[in-house]
Amino acid sequence: MYAPRKLAFSVLGRCPWRHCHRRRSAAAHKFSVREALVANVEEGAKNIKIQGWVRSVRSQKEVLFMHVNDGSSLESLQIVAEPSLKSSAIGFGSSVEVCGVLVKSLSKKQNVELKATEIRVIGECDSKDFPFKIKEHHPPEYVRQFPHLRCRTNIFGSLLRVRSEATSAIHQFFKSNGYVHIHTPIITSNDCEGAGELFQVETSKRVGTQEEEDDDGFFGVPAFLTVSGQLHLEIMSGGFQKAFTFGPTFRAENSQGRRHLAEFYMVEAEVSFTESLEDIMQVMENLFKETATALLSKCPEDLNLFFKYVSPGQQGRLERIIKNPFIVISYTEALEILKKSATSFQYKTEWGCDLQTEHEKYLVRHCGDVPVFVINYPYDLKPFYARDNEDGPPQHTVAAVDLLVPGIGELFGGSLREERLHVLRSRLDMLGLADTYQWYLDLRRFGTVPHGGFGMGFERYLQCILGVDNIKDVIPFPRFPYSCLL
Repeated sequence: MYAPRKLAFSVLGRCPWRHCHRRRSAAAHKFSVREALVANVEEGAKNIKIQGWVRSVRSQKEVLFMHVNDGSSLESLQIVAEPSLKSSAIGFGSSVEVCGVLVKSLSKKQNVELKATEIRVIGECDSKDFPFKIKEHHPPEYVRQFPHLRCRTNIFGSLLRVRSEATSAIHQFFKSNGYVHIHTPIITSNDCEGAGELFQVETSKRVGTQEEEDDDGFFGVPAFLTVSGQLHLEIMSGGFQKAFTFGPTFRAENSQGRRHLAEFYMVEAEVSFTESLEDIMQVMENLFKETATALLSKCPEDLNLFFKYVSPGQQGRLERIIKNPFIVISYTEALEILKKSATSFQYKTEWGCDLQTEHEKYLVRHCGDVPVFVINYPYDLKPFYARDNEDGPPQHTVAAVDLLVPGIGELFGGSLREERLHVLRSRLDMLGLADTYQWYLDLRRFGTVPHGGFGMGFERYLQCILGVDNIKDVIPFPRFPYSCLL
């Protein structure tokens, strides 16, 4: 507790601003809260101005305490002022502008504090109606109901800072390793995954009209929101040895699961002149470890908030993932592990069946809770572009890989791409897709090279880093079946 203290300021007349109380001060420089918290006040007091939102306010007989946050830092800046500067409009959630002198704090709880000479309320907040209450824990399900306000909470504010830093770290990883950033389209005429879970794009005027039935729409061909940028990135890999994209993707999967969204972000990369699946796996491992290490270095306070209140023990798990080499097993070996397990699985564990989340999580636990590469999947499980290993029958496989991580299951998916024209044409003919993907065959006709690539779900990556259980809590505006708030 602070001992009451007197603050001596000369009194001036009322400010013309509404809800503004002021005392004479020297010219103030605008600081963010983060800048103020790390400012060196040993060199002398600083006249500054900050703008932000009130996180707490407490008025004593001879002093007013207030904490203000502007989103630049988890920690708020303490404001100390005369009680005469208190206004009924200052409350939890209200936005303010504060001018004053930044000095060393007398309390051990913070290094600096701002002695206010002027407090201006910019936007009032009715704390009774405000859905978030001071010093009250709100579960994620409750907070999720208010996507327009949840950035005001400590946990979600930290999530957004980590998300921003992770985005930067991913771009830095690719830039430092010589990749060209490609903006792949959101609207496309192809179904990259072949799963059929697509959102079709059409103008609002045509939906449900006779015109809709009579022609091929705005683009002249059926158009969809992209499920992946991979095929467009493969085009670019014909002119660049290394390329990546990072953008929104869409899946019309009717799932309320903790790992699924209708709109999410994907990090995808293509590497030319490689015949080795191990090369692609090494890029995946390096990407995960280097970006995770950067986050631990750059976001310690925000990460510690999650490690303390959301996912105790997560820091140790994450450091173990970074420290240890990732394990590699084949799909066939994975099936043998599952069959020998005493666990009763809901889904089949026969060769040729796709691995389900329950299988993926078990495999990771079995391998010591470190990420596991599962390679060489059955030929019929993977899309047409995965390179044929030509090893069947009876167990015909392709050079595909999934990276399974603790608590999540599949995080990365990748493969070598089938660059042999005759093999690719044969498979497309078998699937009845040769005419649709004639342009894809052209890539193999005109200067093809061995190449491969992968995709990583960005929100699942954040779940893995932070230990967040539900994917809806790591994206600003979650889209899922029967929910499109805002």
